[in-house]
Amino acid sequence: MKPDQSSKSKQIILISIIILFHLVGITGLAIPATRPVFLQIVPWHILLMFLVIIISYEPLLNSCFLLFALIIFITGYCAEWIGIHKHWIFGNYTYGKALGLKFDQIPLIIGINWLLLIYSSGVLMQRIRIRSIFIRVIIGSIILVLLDLLIEPVAIKFDYWDWINNIIPLKNYAGWFLMSCMMLLVFEKFNFKKQSIVAPVLLLTQFVFFAILNIL
Repeated sequence: MKPDQSSKSKQIILISIIILFHLVGITGLAIPATRPVFLQIVPWHILLMFLVIIISYEPLLNSCFLLFALIIFITGYCAEWIGIHKHWIFGNYTYGKALGLKFDQIPLIIGINWLLLIYSSGVLMQRIRIRSIFIRVIIGSIILVLLDLLIEPVAIKFDYWDWINNIIPLKNYAGWFLMSCMMLLVFEKFNFKKQSIVAPVLLLTQFVFFAILNIL
């Protein structure tokens, strides 16, 4: 098999995995009898998606990407720590049990989740060939805020996190936008090239996933 054919075959397999696992997740979360089990595997689902992204493009397994991943992981975790303990960035909220193991009240998987969102949004902006870094960062951040609009009701329903008095403040969306801008600027500084379509497909699938869960 030629290299291009091999690469396309791998992308099809990985995209199929993304779509399949999200469809299974929708089904499992929609059925009350299976919901508790599927909520327990939410962190493992996020880790699987991280593995899919890593496999999608071998050059990601280098010191440059690992440094980028570490920066985003730490930045995302610290932002959530400030949000939980100081209420400065997103508002007054607490994490539930669905996102798994916590350190100082913050699920460790949340740093991975930020990494997936930032990387996927960054690659999407890269692939649609917008020349201006400023515009790429702004549009990418707006996309992530729109995704958060879909995530929030689902997160509350399934105990990802809870807001005080069940009121989602506008501050949360402003915080998402600012943090996304900052981390997408980091993505731009690393100047990743020739990334596969797998990450943007993951981002689109997340939109569909949370939109359907909102409807259900």
